[in-house]
Amino acid sequence: MNKTAAEIPVSPQGTGTFISGISAFYKKISKNRGALIGGYLILFFIIVAVVGPLLTVHDPFEVDYSKILLAPSTTHWLGTDHNGRDVFTRIVHGMSITLTIGFSSVTVGALIGIPLGILSGYYGRMLDTVLMRCIDVLLAFPGILLALSLVSVLGGSVRNLIIAVGVFSIPSFARIVRGSTMAVRKLEYIDAVRALGASDLRIIFRHILPNILSPIIVQATIRIAISILIASALSFLGLGPKPPTPEWGAMLSQARSYMYDHPHTALFPGLAIVSVVLSFNIFGDGLRDAYDPRLKA
Repeated sequence: MNKTAAEIPVSPQGTGTFISGISAFYKKISKNRGALIGGYLILFFIIVAVVGPLLTVHDPFEVDYSKILLAPSTTHWLGTDHNGRDVFTRIVHGMSITLTIGFSSVTVGALIGIPLGILSGYYGRMLDTVLMRCIDVLLAFPGILLALSLVSVLGGSVRNLIIAVGVFSIPSFARIVRGSTMAVRKLEYIDAVRALGASDLRIIFRHILPNILSPIIVQATIRIAISILIASALSFLGLGPKPPTPEWGAMLSQARSYMYDHPHTALFPGLAIVSVVLSFNIFGDGLRDAYDPRLKA
């Protein structure tokens, strides 16, 4: 028997307003303490990245050789570095750089990986084989080695770092999205809307994509933490933004020669990296627990 349009189930995520969607999302994660704590920490870091540079007193680029390697004090809360620059100010200004690299690189990976995964999972056959073999080529390289190779060729800058780390994120998005698309494609209501004459484009964007947003969001959150860690590692090796840019990995690299006698030069940038990465990991794990039905009792 043919079904009418009103009888065909539609994607729950595809209905409702944006505000109700945000409300439902918050209600979902509020039941998971890890996701809630991680989310609040991430929100705090974003506020610091946006507002913090406007509230700092010292210039993050100004060199003052009369204040070299000062210990933490009321004037310089986290001390000064080997060029007399305030460490706290540089960490605050570096927050926006770190988050920009993290979010932008994951966006690059998602914009390429998600379409590849959807096309591969939806159409299958030869297209799936070709696309997945291309993804396998990227997966054949260790992630850090792939990013290292790309940024070595492109040169050290924030933009090139984003591109290199973004390419590193493509395979993970493509694999996750492919598997989710193949699972949703087999649902009965997809066959129903196809029988009513819906185009492939409409099916993908109206019915499949909304249904696979949860694993995409979880994957993106975790990838941001990984991307920040990889970007900091590349900057530590001298392949990131050039001095005097206050990038945390570069700050750690510059502090290597002074960290034994003046540990604050390396301690605080290191703690900043750990705090941000840990927050995204906690948030991502919480989202996974909240949205994965297999993990529910």
